[in-house]
Amino acid sequence: MIQSRPRPAARYGAALAAALLVLTGCSSGASGPRSTSAGATSAAVPSPDPLSWSTCGKNLECATIKVPQEYTEPDGARIPLAVMRHRATDPDRRIGSLIFNPGGPGVPATETLRNLPRTAGTPGAFSAAVLARFDVIAVDPRGVGGSQAVRCLTDEQRADAAGTAFDPAVPGGKPLPRLLTDAAAFTGGCVKHQSKEFLASMSTDNVARDIDQVRSALGEDKITYYGLSYGTVVGPMYATLFPHRVRQMVLDAPVDTGMWFGNSLPFLNDVAVASERTLNAWFETCRSEGRAVCPFGAGDPQTAFDTLIDTLEAKPLKVAPVEGTTPGGELDGAMALEATRALAGDQNTWPLLTSALLAAQDGNGAPLYTLWSSVTVSPFPVPTAMYESHTAVRCADWQTPAGIAAHKAAATKALTEAGRIGTRAAYSALNCARWPAPNKDRVTEPLTGAGTPPALVVAGRLDPVTPHHWAENMTRTLDSAVLLTREGVGHGSYGTNSCIDSAVDAALVHGTHPADGTVCKTDKPATTRPLVLAKR
Repeated sequence: MIQSRPRPAARYGAALAAALLVLTGCSSGASGPRSTSAGATSAAVPSPDPLSWSTCGKNLECATIKVPQEYTEPDGARIPLAVMRHRATDPDRRIGSLIFNPGGPGVPATETLRNLPRTAGTPGAFSAAVLARFDVIAVDPRGVGGSQAVRCLTDEQRADAAGTAFDPAVPGGKPLPRLLTDAAAFTGGCVKHQSKEFLASMSTDNVARDIDQVRSALGEDKITYYGLSYGTVVGPMYATLFPHRVRQMVLDAPVDTGMWFGNSLPFLNDVAVASERTLNAWFETCRSEGRAVCPFGAGDPQTAFDTLIDTLEAKPLKVAPVEGTTPGGELDGAMALEATRALAGDQNTWPLLTSALLAAQDGNGAPLYTLWSSVTVSPFPVPTAMYESHTAVRCADWQTPAGIAAHKAAATKALTEAGRIGTRAAYSALNCARWPAPNKDRVTEPLTGAGTPPALVVAGRLDPVTPHHWAENMTRTLDSAVLLTREGVGHGSYGTNSCIDSAVDAALVHGTHPADGTVCKTDKPATTRPLVLAKR
């Protein structure tokens, strides 16, 4: 049964397997900053020494590079960055170095590269053809993973935040005064654990300059680049600052860079609407497939879902600890909504979502609870494993209104346009509105990548985080780009679709592209048929 599930469901790793075991019963406020240019901030930076590598896994080597904390002060404080290399498996035909950013922001690239063999079939998983021809280079961005990961909460605060404190019926999950108190505690904790100067330095333009330091230390004249999600902000930034250093660039699940560096409230509203659309797509598919295929809700999955969320919020389900699976706890409505948001965002995990909802309906909250705990990055503030780094990067880049009136208006808009997910989006930029380390010299010029080879922009038709019109905007913003679209629901396309895989491999290896506007069909039609039926 596990082997018959769509392969991209593997992105949830051990949590997916654990949920299946449970189901089957088996054990086992910033003002606009001034614009800066590459020449003004990086010309005087000396070239770094070559990297000193040490073996850190099968075909993996690790190193550390020290880079300026601020490129306007190249002789000032320096910070260490973690770098990992997967050597080309066919060294005689090696093309060069491929640097990638798996997104988030806040996802450690080194951890992603280390887990690569175990995550085949997930977005961003490189093909054997690419691994043969490139040294794949992972760099944990400053403040992420092994590069001095940002810390803002104590263990006690994080545990409290991860509890059952959110109400899915309340905008932001809590009354506004409590949200403001939480934001003050969060931002205060950020400056308690690291300097304001370091926090302000976490902007994407500095991440791009760090990449160029790595390129130089590798001894490469040019790099090939693949970016996923937030990695599609890093890529155009690098291409704009260092156009002569780009060999080829692929941007998967692209962010509208104009919106990213603008007012964060419309940006987050777009994300909420995109996520709502994928949830609605699951509802519609469940309903259209009929009760025999999708028994949840007996033909009316929306009503059944809303009832389940209300019921779980009123009386959370106890989840007993299972060794190797879950430490146990309670599943409430907010947790169920967050797990559903994540699973509905990928049509390959729809069968698992149906199974988990049916189980919760029957009083077994363990599958949804286990899956909720596996959501490592959310576009909205939840106490995930990467929440603090995620927030710090966004606040360094975004221009977030400081006045609370703008956030109230945005919350109303989100609730109107995204009835279920809008409560998650409401007030989700408060930390940035109260951010104590303003970035005064971020790059604000349009990220056109002028002077680089044409970029391949890859977008899903129904993406829960980066809506398709963002890809269209990116294609227009870049000086030269080709848009490739994958039909279906999901965040990230390369590694999940044979048509996309062929096109991306051709772009990375050979520098060839499909015709602009090419559309790839899904490899397998979406279905909400449950993986297993909970015992009734």
